[in-house]
Amino acid sequence: MHSIQDVNNLPIVLDIAHLNIQHHDQNLVEDLSFQLRAGETVAIVGESGSGKSISSLAILGLLPKSLVVQGNVQFEDQELLSLSEAEKRQIRGHKISMIFQEPMTALNPLHRVEKIIGETLILQGLSKEQVKERVIALLNDVGIPEPEEKLKRYPHELSGGQRQRVMIAMALALDPTILIADEPTTALDVTLQAQILNLLKSLQRKRNMAMILISHDLNLVRKYSDQVIVMNKGKVEELGGVDQLFNCPQQAYTKNLLNHDFGDALKIQTSTPLLTLEDLSVRFPIKRGLLNRVKDYVTAVEPLHLALQHGESIGIVGESGSGKSSLALAVARLIESHGKIALLGQDLNQLSEKTLRPLRCEFQIVFQDPFSSLNPRLTVEQTIAEGLSLKNLPKTQILNLVDDALQKVDLPASFKTRYPHELSGGQRQRIALARALVLKPKLIILDEPTSALDRTTQRSIVVLLRRLQQEDGVSYLFISHDLHVVRALCQKVLVLHHAQVMEFQETEALFKHPKTDYTRELIAASQY
Repeated sequence: MHSIQDVNNLPIVLDIAHLNIQHHDQNLVEDLSFQLRAGETVAIVGESGSGKSISSLAILGLLPKSLVVQGNVQFEDQELLSLSEAEKRQIRGHKISMIFQEPMTALNPLHRVEKIIGETLILQGLSKEQVKERVIALLNDVGIPEPEEKLKRYPHELSGGQRQRVMIAMALALDPTILIADEPTTALDVTLQAQILNLLKSLQRKRNMAMILISHDLNLVRKYSDQVIVMNKGKVEELGGVDQLFNCPQQAYTKNLLNHDFGDALKIQTSTPLLTLEDLSVRFPIKRGLLNRVKDYVTAVEPLHLALQHGESIGIVGESGSGKSSLALAVARLIESHGKIALLGQDLNQLSEKTLRPLRCEFQIVFQDPFSSLNPRLTVEQTIAEGLSLKNLPKTQILNLVDDALQKVDLPASFKTRYPHELSGGQRQRIALARALVLKPKLIILDEPTSALDRTTQRSIVVLLRRLQQEDGVSYLFISHDLHVVRALCQKVLVLHHAQVMEFQETEALFKHPKTDYTRELIAASQY
């Protein structure tokens, strides 16, 4: 990072003055002004819906026509807002490039890595051989091992960290002057987050590139930014150097964002086990040859034992690829596993799909990204009521249950007619939770339910989950890479690493006296 004096001596590459974005009579962004200098990182922070992402999309001219954009965006003696569409295309990717929030949806699932990264290079007139050579060099730059082998892979064949690196390679293909990184580490664990941000900083230094970092993770902002803009409901609350803002915040809103106290996990009285796992393991077959025969297996989860009490929450933590999500899917009987999964006295692995179906009401799963797990064609009411359709209940009772579920997750009944795209990230996550709660399950498996949310929304979701745990006696298997959230919600923590259990103990004991170096590294990486 640069000192304030160093930053002021650098040439200005982007000058934004009085940027306003409106939708009908609503101000989405109001009077945003800042300057970005060569090699500098400006972070834009704020809650969901504060105007962070649409401000960056306005710079690139990627907002829908229904939004009115006014003000000045000056880049290399050009006023970007007044350029024609053809002129804007010459700027995008070439001069100003963007890494989008969710690589799985931003990368074309039908194209291989070579075409995804090389597409812009082909449009520049490079030959096939030159494109391949440049793509391999870019993959090396972003730290992907065996890049030649990765050229033929599709996005779904890559890990989360690898997909994010492919996104970065794609954005850097034409050597942009400015890189906009919109939540570049949202879905990654703490160790991968540090790797990706360190990578971006080293590439930034190497290329003397300016960067706009959009993030709700203030830990990362503090480590990797020079200037910080705090936005709230479209307005700038505070703007200043990173040290000044974190050490002496002026506004109550900023102080609230910097508050990482999520409260304490509930004290649970020991009761009978709701869920018991005995020697549970997950292996995925590797098939090869013309006949697609199984040649070998990849172990996703080594045999483990676990007991979850009624009303208890167990956190499952570990880096990407450690086996967390595989364990969750196995417990929910969404993938095959070996061993015993005893829920309410019945071994789920011994039940056929037909006999398991009535039991599914007792356990539900809430996925990481509610935008992909909610059907975009169904209203909120249809989404929540979907699971009730198998129960042959009268329509009035279904409507009452939907209203109760919405009330439980602190959303008004008026939301029933909305579609997923009309909701914020926090609201979508509440709908995903309401869909699970409407069936009154004893167990909810939560797979990274707060990773894509800002700190304020995360805090409200944790408070909500804790209240449901207390009032309804719901038990949670809570998968997360955010140890602050785990500590505030869970009574015990299971640490996974490379498919193996590293340790399993009570939450406070684990944080105060971790038994393994790996757990100590995880805790250190999450410190603010």
